[in-house]
Amino acid sequence: MTTPFLMPKWGMAVTEATIVKWLKAEGDPIEKGELLVEIETAKAIEEVESPLSGVLSKILLAEGETAEVHTEIALIDEKTAE
Repeated sequence: MTTPFLMPKWGMAVTEATIVKWLKAEGDPIEKGELLVEIETAKAIEEVESPLSGVLSKILLAEGETAEVHTEIALIDEKTAE
């Protein structure tokens, strides 16, 4: 199952943020809790963890691009039990 990864929201005043650096590339495996991306708000740069295990299947927002919070920024194909 493919799950959208959304631009996080850190506070009431944060309405948008910028991708600083993807720490994984498309096609890379990712584990829940592993660092996935660095995101900059007006006040800080935050490292964001993956919310689930799987494969980073598609990056929708490139480094340097800005988007509103809750915008889809990547897609993760969830790891399924075999």
